[in-house]
Amino acid sequence: METDLPHLALFAFALVVTGCVSGFLAGLLGVGGGIIVVPILYLLFPALGVAEEVRMHLAVGTSLATVIPNAFSSARAHLRRGSFDDELFRKLGPPIFFGVVAGCLFGGKSSGRALLLIFACIALLVAFYMGFRRNTWIIRTDLKTSVVWRIPVALFIGWFSVLMGIGGGTLSVPLFNLFNVDMRRAVGTGAAIGLIIGIPGLLGFVLVGWGNPLLPPFSLGYCSLIGLVLIVPSSMLTVGYGVSTANTIKPALLRKTFGGFLLLTSIKMFFSALGY
Repeated sequence: METDLPHLALFAFALVVTGCVSGFLAGLLGVGGGIIVVPILYLLFPALGVAEEVRMHLAVGTSLATVIPNAFSSARAHLRRGSFDDELFRKLGPPIFFGVVAGCLFGGKSSGRALLLIFACIALLVAFYMGFRRNTWIIRTDLKTSVVWRIPVALFIGWFSVLMGIGGGTLSVPLFNLFNVDMRRAVGTGAAIGLIIGIPGLLGFVLVGWGNPLLPPFSLGYCSLIGLVLIVPSSMLTVGYGVSTANTIKPALLRKTFGGFLLLTSIKMFFSALGY
């Protein structure tokens, strides 16, 4: 596939902007930039001639690679500000890890259409939560002490986060809120969970995609090194701004705006899965 220089420059610029936005949102809402990165990569990869059969897998794997530095930077900043729940992190960590491993095995054998549908469905649920969340939506208040609730919640976070290529905060923050975890501590802890998801998730998608003949040049399994190099530096520049903003404003309006974006993204992914 031939691509002229202006075309490639526009592609590179789009990835840099994607990194800036994903980094800011990772720090601000603890949602993990993957919820932004995956759909944009999926839409941009055809410009590099990426085959449809591996396009979603490559978007997910590349996004998981970008999650790691974002999660580390965001978690460190939240830890310094005291917005981190060490006990919750330690108790949820092991089952989240097992969910990630199982998700990698499932994702490697799944079709791109299946991954698209999973992303679209979960994004729709998160969009609904972001747009209509009420403080009275409390399920329980004993997430740390109740194994009956903690294990399924953690497995859910690990499994679906890795299949979507997101850092965990997208699912963990809303779920923590439903269990009455303080919003700032939920965001900080959700950011750290991104490390439990990103590191084994990336390794898993690299291994399951290793040697696939449909992958484009400069791919390490299901991870595009081009996307990684362009997104990570710009995202690292904006994570701190997101964390600072999260501790100074009420993010209700931004949460609803982000929910609207997720709704549109979900609709687009549904149409893509159906071949439109």
